[in-house]
Formats: sequence, structure tokens, C-alpha cells
Amino acid sequence: MDYSNIKEKMEKTISVFSENLAEVRAGRANPAILNKVKIDYYGTPTPINQVAGISVPEARLIVIQPWDLSILKEIERAILASDIGINPNNDGKVIRLAFPELNEERRKELVKDVRKMAEEAKVAIRSIRRDGIDEFKKKQKDSEITEDDLHTAEEQIQKITDSKIGEIDSILENKEKDIMSI
Repeated sequence: MDYSNIKEKMEKTISVFSENLAEVRAGRANPAILNKVKIDYYGTPTPINQVAGISVPEARLIVIQPWDLSILKEIERAILASDIGINPNNDGKVIRLAFPELNEERRKELVKDVRKMAEEAKVAIRSIRRDGIDEFKKKQKDSEITEDDLHTAEEQIQKITDSKIGEIDSILENKEKDIMSI
């Protein structure tokens, strides 16, 4: 029996969860928070990393150096319009994003948000499990597989689900440590 489709969907869910976590601002500069910020570049919404070099020279500083200086103001405007919560500092050549220290209250808030994201990912994994089991139940009802095959499939899908939820918990634990240790 083939479980690759179920595994693939679950891995995609974990991948999306990890990408979303990368965008959580944890006090340390992470260029991933700019992934969703797009500028209007000659009429086309374009990600900043495609029109500028992005570097992290210090733990709490991101430097954006556009290849075309004429779009500096556009990048600054896009960052201000986004909800990353950091004011860009434009010196005419580069834009600097300085990340402030996180206070204890803000850290706890971030941990709460991250846990909520993890729970949403787990719900998505469980939903994929349910869909997979339903698919096998339908096959058994249509006499394509036996009752024993159905039972085996349910056990295998549950094992896959448990392993993927374990992965989410591990990613979550690392992110929580990251947030609280800064």
C-alpha cells in the first residue's frame, strides 16, 4: 500500500510551519522576515531579495543594499507598509533595519503565537490523517482491500502522523528556546 501521498502532504505542512516560524521576529536579525515584503519594481510586485543584497552584519541588524539606488525609497516604503514592526533607516545608499531587544513580556507573547502556529500545523496533520484513513475505508467498502489491509493502513498512517507531530514539537521546542534565550 502506498502512503507517499499522505507523507508528502504532511511534509509540506511541516515545511510551511517552518517557513512561518522563520518569519517570527525573535529579537535576532533574520532576513526571512523580509520574504513577504514586495516592492513595485517597474509595475511588478517583486520580493526585496530579488532587487537588493540582504546581509546580517550584526546579530540585531539587517542591511539591505539595492542594486539600483533609484528603488531605495520604494524599498523603504514597502518595509514601512509591511507589518514587521521595524522602522527602516535610509542613509541614501543602504537601508538598515535595527532590531530592538525583546523584553520578557514580548518574548512570552511570541512563544504563545508560536505555540498557536504549531497547534494549527498539528490540526492540519491530523486532518491529512483523517482524509487518508477515509480513503482506505472507501477502498475497503468498495472491496478493493480487505479489512486486515484497512487495519494495517490505519496503523501505518497513525505511525506517520505520530512521527510528523513529533517533528513539529521538536521544531517548536527549538524556536521557544531561541526566543527565550535571546
